[in-house]
Amino acid sequence: MKIDGNSIRIGNVLEHNGGLWRVTKTQHTMPGKGGAFMQVEMKNLRDGTKLNERFRSADKVERVTLEQRDYQFLYAEGEKFIFMNQETYDQIELTADDIGEASVFLQDNMIAVIEFFEETPLGVSLPEKVVLEVTETEPVVKGQTAASSYKPAIMDNGIRVMVPPFINIGDRIVVLTETHEYSTRAE
Repeated sequence: MKIDGNSIRIGNVLEHNGGLWRVTKTQHTMPGKGGAFMQVEMKNLRDGTKLNERFRSADKVERVTLEQRDYQFLYAEGEKFIFMNQETYDQIELTADDIGEASVFLQDNMIAVIEFFEETPLGVSLPEKVVLEVTETEPVVKGQTAASSYKPAIMDNGIRVMVPPFINIGDRIVVLTETHEYSTRAE
């Protein structure tokens, strides 16, 4: 579907210069001289490169709609990750490059949304939050009760998260997958 240059929004997928690009930032600019334009930062869905482009309101750009399907994560085999479609039981294999840094949060039987363009998988969206166990952290220092003090902790998947001082080894916490930040203590 063709859209005007000033209709581009964050999250749109555009077909531009022979590639598929996800819009990550937009800024509408009205200079003193000349016409207004939309400054757009995009990320290539296939190779991860970034591109800054200007679109005038008269420019037409092709907006692509990706098909989203729920898949269940089954297992990892080296650099390959196996997912299963829950309706058809078909399995697909994605690489670490396809998944990106989110691969550290994959857990057995986790439901992920895989985006497809013309039957080619382009990206994986994980749940917003995951529950992880603290395997390593520093003990609480008596008197260190400032509300904003956080300490480093290593999770069972190997990532490092800053946690409040009351979190101990063996505690289960909720971590935000997008920012790798502590959210709350798990129930």
